[in-house]
Amino acid sequence: MKNLVVLGSTGSIGTQTLDVVREHPDLFHVSVLVANRSDELLEKQIEEFQPQLAVLSDEEAYSRLRQRYSGKTELAGGRQAVIEAAAYPEAQVVVTSLMGFAGLEPTLAALEAGKDIALANKETLVVAGELVMAKAKELGRAILPVDSEHCALFQCLQGQDRKAVEKLILTASGGPFRGRKAEELTNVSKKDVLAHPTWNMGQKITVDSASLVNKGLEVIEARWLYDVSYDQIQVVVHPQSIVHSMVQYQDGTVMAQLGCTDMRLPIQYALTYPDRVASHFPRVDFYELGKLTFEKPDMETFRGLKLAFEAGRTGGTMPCIMNGANEVAVEAFLKGQAGFLDIYRLIEKAMEAGQVEYKPDLEQLLAADKWARDYTRKQLAQI
Repeated sequence: MKNLVVLGSTGSIGTQTLDVVREHPDLFHVSVLVANRSDELLEKQIEEFQPQLAVLSDEEAYSRLRQRYSGKTELAGGRQAVIEAAAYPEAQVVVTSLMGFAGLEPTLAALEAGKDIALANKETLVVAGELVMAKAKELGRAILPVDSEHCALFQCLQGQDRKAVEKLILTASGGPFRGRKAEELTNVSKKDVLAHPTWNMGQKITVDSASLVNKGLEVIEARWLYDVSYDQIQVVVHPQSIVHSMVQYQDGTVMAQLGCTDMRLPIQYALTYPDRVASHFPRVDFYELGKLTFEKPDMETFRGLKLAFEAGRTGGTMPCIMNGANEVAVEAFLKGQAGFLDIYRLIEKAMEAGQVEYKPDLEQLLAADKWARDYTRKQLAQI
């Protein structure tokens, strides 16, 4: 039985991870649950899964839970407690599904403690791919991708000669605005942006999907996970979201992974790898499926993808700057403080003004992230 730490247990990936645990109580035990501020949902999860430790990053939420909870699970609160929880001694696997840059330090702590990582927090590799992958290699730890696209690539690469890979093909749904031009996106609402056509996800990643920033972050993540150049990564819009990604080999063969739009499938694969374990999750019905279509992404309208390629090719702290600016911009959009297209403008301004450090250590990455957020907040005041 594997003992798990679930970072971000009350979010979309976290709750679906717990669905997988419910499906296989003989395979998994939840040792640690970690959430940000959803103390009421975390309390329900504690009652069901009886972990040894539960942590809330938000101090006020932790205080609320501590005042009313009287069970056996140890409680802790604060940012440092989250980092320490990722290194929980009895756990073998850490599911990292904290949102954004906040996942980096816990992931590094888990690696240092000898844990394997089920990685759902793509920003960890976006901002610190070189650092994290080097650490995993040095310590002999596995980083197993949970993102549907990267899990698909991982499966298509199994048993193959990596030197024979010609390119990785990441699929994108195109989001709710596929086919529209920039002038049609000037006044789109929060409701419009959050109406994703195929996936049910958290708000931040849904906005990123609409802007194609999410796909750009996945491009950078793929570069580090699979040690390929940016010229070997192609993005293809696939509105049906059935083909999750593909690998093209040097002989012309293309291997694809298909499945329903259910994140529990890649989560289970990451947690049970190298085994394939039976599940009751949905199957693709090819008789009902109809057609599968593919098209080129519009990187002029949806500039998030183009900006990510630029940031990745620049390297150093530039992806960190891009990510920090995007996180602030998306938060502002969700709060009604910025328009949808302002997200691109804010990212561009930060990338133009940022000073790039190459081969950054953790302290330099933390500094770059802070600079990008502070700079973008100042730019917001001018909108």
